[in-house]
Amino acid sequence: MNSRLKAGEKMIHYLGTPILETDRLVLRKVELSDAQSVFDHWLCDDRVMDNLIKGAHKSVSETIERVKEIVSQYDSEEFCYWGIELKTSGELIGAIDLFQFDSLTENCEVGYSIGYYWGNKGYGTEALRAVIDFAFRHMNIHKISAAHNIDNPASGKIMRKNGMEQEGTIKHMIRNAKNHYKDCAVYGLLQEDYFKVMK
Repeated sequence: MNSRLKAGEKMIHYLGTPILETDRLVLRKVELSDAQSVFDHWLCDDRVMDNLIKGAHKSVSETIERVKEIVSQYDSEEFCYWGIELKTSGELIGAIDLFQFDSLTENCEVGYSIGYYWGNKGYGTEALRAVIDFAFRHMNIHKISAAHNIDNPASGKIMRKNGMEQEGTIKHMIRNAKNHYKDCAVYGLLQEDYFKVMK
């Protein structure tokens, strides 16, 4: 894709959070005006947030603070966090981000949340596919990793549909808001393997 740079130079091409489009979705920056939707559609929902470390938000004011924190980081090209919007209705149904960038290996992680009422409709698969493609084609990411609680197999299905392979299980990888330890399945996908399948 590009020639190797000098030792010590960044080889990840940080591009911030550009708009990405799929057949049914627009992936875009989250705005302060989205806070109520973010709260209503997934952050207040235990069915979604039980799978995440911080747990469900109890009030929209908590979500407003979180959205402010997200918005304040968009000035950095190293910040990649998208809201997932339906083209048909304009509803914000979830979020997806790239994080834990490692400049020595050009590796990173991906995480996502989809509102309960929009689950099992292929939206998570579609959003993840767009972000993986962006990361490998435009950011020169070498490897993308992801993890899900083993009691949330639907998330693993999304990963596998995008070519990610399970590399193992880590016992008690996280402790959720209810103080329960959870085992996680860890997945990965190499840029070179992605390009073998997706030309």
